[in-house]
Amino acid sequence: MWGSAMRCQSLENDTPNSSAFNPFPHPPAEPRPPPMLQTSMTTVSRTEINRANAQHSTGPKTESGKQRSSQNALRHGLTSQIVVMPTEEIEAYQLHLKSFTEEYDPQGATEANLVQALADASWRLNRVVALETNLLMLDPESQFKALANLSMHSQRLSRQFERTVTQLRDLQKIRRAKEESDLYDLLNIMEMVESTGETYDPSEDGFVFSQPQIEAAIRARNRKNRALEAFAANR
Repeated sequence: MWGSAMRCQSLENDTPNSSAFNPFPHPPAEPRPPPMLQTSMTTVSRTEINRANAQHSTGPKTESGKQRSSQNALRHGLTSQIVVMPTEEIEAYQLHLKSFTEEYDPQGATEANLVQALADASWRLNRVVALETNLLMLDPESQFKALANLSMHSQRLSRQFERTVTQLRDLQKIRRAKEESDLYDLLNIMEMVESTGETYDPSEDGFVFSQPQIEAAIRARNRKNRALEAFAANR
């Protein structure tokens, strides 16, 4: 037992760098840098490697790669939130939007947003037509996938346009029916007040019509009354 203990102690003292364990001892290990310094050096090295790799990343170089890249940009152009692309003229879009605003004459924020959505969908549909024309000038067989993608976007935008038109027309129909009903009530009240010689302010009863609207409604009612009187006299 005494001999075994001596041998164990001898093995514990014979470290890899001791002369008893290795006749050619290794040089002393260099001190490790502090953890924060080591992390900083690793970060700097990784930054330099990334910067060097970026020098070799210049985008697609082959024709097929450029074509795929352009198709990706095309898809983003038709589905992104950006309506006017950098290659399009903002002045042309503004005229486009103005034509829709003049046609539908939106009243209130909701109708204005729907008209804006209509103009945006129509603008993108026009872009699809232009892109299809450009692709068809190339070899149609080689552009089959791109043309199919454009057709898918065209159908989606057409459905969106039709839904928005329906929603806008329904909303305006309800608004106009209410306006006619309110104007009818207002004219009746004004006739009643006029017969008593009193003055009347429509805003006191919550009416929000302008004076030109009220005057136009009065003229329309007078014409209708005269037409009814003439019809009754000729019977």
